Amino acid sequence: MASVEKTGITDKSEVFKILRNLGYKDLYVWSDPPETFYDWHIHPYNEVRWVLKGEILIGTEEGSFLLKAGDKVEVPAGTRHWAKVGKNGVVYVCGSK
Repeated sequence: MASVEKTGITDKSEVFKILRNLGYKDLYVWSDPPETFYDWHIHPYNEVRWVLKGEILIGTEEGSFLLKAGDKVEVPAGTRHWAKVGKNGVVYVCGSK
């Protein structure tokens, strides 16, 4: 099951440090333009998305979560999910473990 944490942290350097300490690797910053949609899919690794700016809606079979700046979602490997970017686009940190 995906878990969401409202951290309030949007400083990229601090986010990278926290995620490295949590064991995440292959960290990078990604951005999507407004209204981008990712259809249902899965990842082979545990994934994290930490929003630095904007909004993104993440949906799983258990429900959906609106992530805003400072919010972090962890999605376990094999969890089916989709994503839709808000009207102003989104910038977020991605990582795997």
